[in-house]
Amino acid sequence: MTGRTTLTRRDTVAGAAALTLAPLAARAQGGGTPAQVTGIVYEDRGAKGRRGPGDPGLPDVLVSNSREVVRTDAEGRYALPVGDEAVIFVVKPTGFSLPLGPDGLPHFSYLHQPAGTPPDLGLRYPGIAPTGPLPASVDFGLVRRPESGDFDVVLFTDTQPESHAELTFVRDTAVARVLGTRGAFGKVAFGKVAFGMTTGDVLFDDLSLYPRQNRIMAQVGVPWFHLGGNHDLNFEAPDARYARETFKRTFGAPYYALEHGGALFVMLDNVHYLGAATATAGRGGRYEGRIGERQLAFVENLLKEVPTDRLVVVAMHIPLVTDLGPDDPAAGTADRVELLRLLAGRPSFSVSGHTHTTEHHYLGPDGRPGATGEDAHHHHVLTAVSGSWWSGPPDRRGIATADSRDGTPHGFHVLSVTGGRHYTTRYVPASDDADRQMRIVLESQFHGADIARLPDTRLYELLGATIPAESAGSTQVVVNLFDGGPRSRVAFRIGDRAPVAMTRVRRPDPFVAALYARNAATKKSWVKAEPCSHLFVARLPRDLAAGTHRLTVEATDEYGRPHRDALVLELVDGAARAG
Repeated sequence: MTGRTTLTRRDTVAGAAALTLAPLAARAQGGGTPAQVTGIVYEDRGAKGRRGPGDPGLPDVLVSNSREVVRTDAEGRYALPVGDEAVIFVVKPTGFSLPLGPDGLPHFSYLHQPAGTPPDLGLRYPGIAPTGPLPASVDFGLVRRPESGDFDVVLFTDTQPESHAELTFVRDTAVARVLGTRGAFGKVAFGKVAFGMTTGDVLFDDLSLYPRQNRIMAQVGVPWFHLGGNHDLNFEAPDARYARETFKRTFGAPYYALEHGGALFVMLDNVHYLGAATATAGRGGRYEGRIGERQLAFVENLLKEVPTDRLVVVAMHIPLVTDLGPDDPAAGTADRVELLRLLAGRPSFSVSGHTHTTEHHYLGPDGRPGATGEDAHHHHVLTAVSGSWWSGPPDRRGIATADSRDGTPHGFHVLSVTGGRHYTTRYVPASDDADRQMRIVLESQFHGADIARLPDTRLYELLGATIPAESAGSTQVVVNLFDGGPRSRVAFRIGDRAPVAMTRVRRPDPFVAALYARNAATKKSWVKAEPCSHLFVARLPRDLAAGTHRLTVEATDEYGRPHRDALVLELVDGAARAG
């Protein structure tokens, strides 16, 4: 049946329970607007995908119609109002798992769309087939499984392949990194990974790639949840109502929630579609970052049922706020203050993607970044798996190097939760050394940005660690701490000298600016170096003598964890330069 759920027409409740519900179901299926959906949440003891005679109903499980939220009664029953069309879903509770399909997708929702997607929309990619009238009982099965409060979640965003070739890039970089590091993501044990998620732009407009994408992600071997981005839309839709039809047909509910290990994960769709961008439908669309009244009502109703000491992790595609284009309605979330109001007084954290940059923001109640108190809301804009939209010179495998426009190598993050309440995140490069958390370059050329455009300029000559001794005092050490932010601290030291504190600046990473300039033919037309929010600079000491020196960079990240990297600095006399 349409929708990511285990339900079929054969899964209606039999016996006395079905007879009890029959009059209400008949009214719901009658000629007028459906009034209620009813059903049972049960323990699927045999993991059969349908309810058996020995499968008991589960009490106190949350179920939603995408606005109201109710708890099942002592026998696992629930009832919710529905309109002409609705999405009904169960909120997976701690201690249970969701059934998975052969494509690895979790089944947790039921789409009620009696007439299906309106055929006159002429969608390029298939929408939802008619679901017909509501079943007599819309049931959800859960499998009992113990869960620890200490677990990891793999966070992908903006995988964004626009072709099968680029989907192969996703497979052979980020997915392979997950599969190939079962011992650890850097220092994060794979064995603790409970599930994964992709927070939007799963694809790049070609929605026919969903089946292959899902087959690839299924090989990770953990439940994988998806949110839609602005490139997961049906652009032929005139507005937001039917702009997620292919996404819903593939993944189910466009927004939803689940619990794991005592923490609550709220998955929102904050891409509000405004219609085609041009007179030619299907060639892109206009949108804004907005959660909307209905989703906010869902969040409010959901949180009423959750103790205030529980960690709430909110995921979305468009950032609440971004360092790039803070006033751009398509780059930030217009109604973020309303969401922050609902989260106030709770331990909470949120993640997003969209900008293909890596950013940490600490928001006050007014939604503005820069808050310093303990009650500031931490919002993390995640590294894009596709980096620069799969731009850049190919590596030795023929895969685009895809350094992001803020200089961060393309990759992903791992969220670690401890005790069901405390969290940290860790950045993992998808192609580079999994432990490398920074890049160190030297800027000794005043007009380096212009020189980078010259066809015979080599990057190691422009930004490398061999410079004339007389240029030492005017040379900037530039460190891109890939997952750094306002609370990070960076310093360098030469040999055994005292450390030199570095200053966080907002400007393009000189390495990625030079890389793009030298490889213009390999990047997509809109890609350019943008100001980086985690760049740190300081000058070399003026009294540094010619010779060979060890330059060590020591940093602490947003969570106070130490990171260290180094290079060998060569100061040469006069114009003599080593190769």
